Amino acid sequence: MVRFTTLDDWLVWQSNLHPRRMDLGLERVGAVWARLAPEGGRLPCPVITVGGTNGKGSTVAMIEAMALAAGYHCGVYTSPHLCRYNERVRLDGVPVADEALCESFARIDRARGEISLTYFEFGTLAALDRFARARPDLVVLEVGLGGRLDAVNLIDAEVSVVTSIGLDHTDWLGEDLESIAREKAGIFRAGRPAIIGQRDAPETLRAEATRIGALPLQLGRELDHAPTAEGWVWTGPDGQRLALPVPALRGPFQLDNATAAIAALQALREQLPVPVNAIRAGLQRVRLPGRFQVMSGDITWILDVAHNGEAATALAANLRAFACPGRLRAVLAVLADKSPERLVAPLRDLVNDWYLAQSEDARALPVRTLSERLDGLIGAHRRGAFGSVADAIGAALAESMPGDALLILGSFTTVGQALRHPACPA
Repeated sequence: MVRFTTLDDWLVWQSNLHPRRMDLGLERVGAVWARLAPEGGRLPCPVITVGGTNGKGSTVAMIEAMALAAGYHCGVYTSPHLCRYNERVRLDGVPVADEALCESFARIDRARGEISLTYFEFGTLAALDRFARARPDLVVLEVGLGGRLDAVNLIDAEVSVVTSIGLDHTDWLGEDLESIAREKAGIFRAGRPAIIGQRDAPETLRAEATRIGALPLQLGRELDHAPTAEGWVWTGPDGQRLALPVPALRGPFQLDNATAAIAALQALREQLPVPVNAIRAGLQRVRLPGRFQVMSGDITWILDVAHNGEAATALAANLRAFACPGRLRAVLAVLADKSPERLVAPLRDLVNDWYLAQSEDARALPVRTLSERLDGLIGAHRRGAFGSVADAIGAALAESMPGDALLILGSFTTVGQALRHPACPA
């Protein structure tokens, strides 16, 4: 008998099934996948797995856009979502329907027996189940946290990408960049391309790739990019050069992500050749909500899921290039395991007014604590502390004038609440 018939009921139940919200490791989820999966646990198509501290979502989105532009059927799994859970699992750019997810959840529930699974593990298995049944030409998997012990690492990817290494999730991955790099290198496989999308990545990352026998391709070594008057040039490991348009995703750092995305597809060119016209079209068409998403109007809205210091530094560079003509007001709400100090520091000279809030996420940092921790950084620029993101947005809008900009940042939950706000121009 099916346990539930609606997606919401399944998700609420999954949230409370396992004794711990996060429980890294492949033993439990691997045992269930072995019972569930056809073909010995392999997916029926090439797989690209993408990990990294920042840039994962952008890199996945560009791979997907280029593959679709080439006419391939593409399955994509990402997390977390902004507004609807279904965003996490896409086939040919379209979120999978509630009914399909419920069918997969029911199969997983039957297969697991007495094995307990986390919310994320259920979602990962559901995505893999959908892809095994849909049999697309390509699957792209985004790592949830770390790499070595993340549920997506059940799959031996043909190509693995680590976009960047930064200080995030230190409670789980380690307190220093070298420890974090070792965890993220766990997605690399012997004899297969290991793409590193960061010039100054800790040497540990490349050393780990070499140690296990993977084939490292790193930005600044085997891969590179350079600006041109018309766009930019991608350079591959064999000296191949492609003249390309600037990606539709904003920010100079997106060229790093685009370089890694193209390298991942080029590594599969014997199985899935992607012509240069499809690469160009994909870069021009790619969309990714919540990554310096600018919505124009009398008051410009800027939404960004930045939640760590490295992402805030990239956001600051984008804001300087954007050059808001009026005041820049920021609504900030973060999760309790993040460092609001590291997030705010790169932005303090750019933001005129701060509106602190508490998101609806159960893991949210209480707004009183947020306000206390940021007092020395933003001081008189704090306009208030609010019990919800919606209230903070309302207060910021009430004080705004035409030409001002409203920046909303801090987490996926924060940006998702902004997208659902009745005044949001999206």
